Amino acid sequence: MEIKVLGTGCAKCKTLEKSTIEAVSQSGIDATVTKVEDFIEIMKLGVMTTPALVVDGNVLVKGRVPSVAEISQMLINYIQNKNS
Repeated sequence: MEIKVLGTGCAKCKTLEKSTIEAVSQSGIDATVTKVEDFIEIMKLGVMTTPALVVDGNVLVKGRVPSVAEISQMLINYIQNKNS
């Protein structure tokens, strides 16, 4: 699973990155988390409001910072939906 945290480096973007890494670790999900700060790359993904969370090219969150528990649940739901 490829997870991208989109944001230009603001405090909320850094918090989302940290929370996402923690959620992946706690959930035991096999994923790569990368931070995308290039605004052109962010716009190519169709995101105009950061921070945003993108999983395998699908935007799951934009414009807010969900809790670690919420991110974990989103990732688990994504995996379940992908496998069904």
